[in-house]
Amino acid sequence: MLNRASKPFVKLVERYLPDPYIFVLLLTLVTFVLAVVIQNQTPLTTIQQWGDGFWGLLTFSMQMLLVLVTGFMLACTPLVKTLLERLASLAKSAGSAIVLVTLVSLVASWINWGFGLVVGALFAKALARKVSVDYRLLVASAYSGFVVWHGGLAGSVPLTIATPGHFSEAQIGVIGTGDTIFSGFNLLLLAIMFVVIPLVNRLMLPPSSESIIVDRAKLQDDTLPSTTNERPADRLENSKALGLLVGFAGLAYLTNYFVAGGGLNLNVVNTLFLFLAIVLHGTPRNLLHSLQQAVQGGSGIVIQFPFYAGIMAVMVQSGLAQTMSEWLISFASAESLPVWSFISAGIVNIFVPSGGGQWAVQAPVVLPAAAELGAEVNRVAMAVAWGDAWTNLIQPFWALPVLAIAGLKAKDIMGFCLVQLIVTGVIISLVLRFV
Repeated sequence: MLNRASKPFVKLVERYLPDPYIFVLLLTLVTFVLAVVIQNQTPLTTIQQWGDGFWGLLTFSMQMLLVLVTGFMLACTPLVKTLLERLASLAKSAGSAIVLVTLVSLVASWINWGFGLVVGALFAKALARKVSVDYRLLVASAYSGFVVWHGGLAGSVPLTIATPGHFSEAQIGVIGTGDTIFSGFNLLLLAIMFVVIPLVNRLMLPPSSESIIVDRAKLQDDTLPSTTNERPADRLENSKALGLLVGFAGLAYLTNYFVAGGGLNLNVVNTLFLFLAIVLHGTPRNLLHSLQQAVQGGSGIVIQFPFYAGIMAVMVQSGLAQTMSEWLISFASAESLPVWSFISAGIVNIFVPSGGGQWAVQAPVVLPAAAELGAEVNRVAMAVAWGDAWTNLIQPFWALPVLAIAGLKAKDIMGFCLVQLIVTGVIISLVLRFV
């Protein structure tokens, strides 16, 4: 029943949702128009601000790209794939497969969003090889776990504001993860999600007569590259000793960092996942093979983030961000601002499908509003984070790696994801407002 009710929305998304690159171009033009019309700037001044700020987030862009790439490489290691195959053997029915893939995706996405996307898709394929289950819902369930990523260990917003030197430090300082990722309201929200999302996915399971079962012969994973040792260069590329020495050196550095009291930030998370991937892949050749697959999913970050930086520059320098924050203050209160920030973030995410890029656009708006109203900055920041993750359920940009691995199209899973969008939106709003 839930699946049938969502079919009209699936058709709407399939027909009218363009590539995210088109969105960033449209958002750039909209920002230009608003700066000229509302802030009374000249077009030339606006373009000058945009061009001057276009490359202002290069470090941040690289950090975001590495979050995806390192998570992807770790998910493709033999150890992780073996664990997924063993977990898949626990599923004895279609219903248990749906619940299991959702829980694994939730845990993996909480650890790292790139890791979660790939693990969810690989696990869905492993389950489909063992259990007859509607493949569309199985992959949609794997993707639905992605909704918790921004409240997890690799959340762009909480890790950004916990990193010294971040672009909003002058306004809010450095806010540790104890006030964001590990805060009481965020942990409660995560606990609720871990119960509700698997349950909703299970309730959407269609009867066997209406299920679409995939041909198991089409679900075989890619094989690793050959390991010939004909040249000295081949022996280096296939050397386990080389990779392990460097990998364990990196892990030793991180161990010393944490023992000395260091906390999580973007650089630390990326370092951890990179060196774990180096160690678990064993040889440089295997690591590079996974890297080639990983970078394909990061192309959107590379081309879009300079535009986000330009948009942010126009919003700040023209005064548009201040105007928007004053408008937000006009009807929000300290208690309701997190909810309004969450909803606005969900809307903006349709146009800026990147947690890091979205924070660059929205921080100049919500932070002055929080300061003016006396709202909790950590809660407002996490509201933006959850809003970004929330509408990813119907934003196919981040579903692309999952769909590519699973061999499906966005229209195949968006109907199920739309139901989760409604359910999770209500839950997140209530927790942000009343907890």
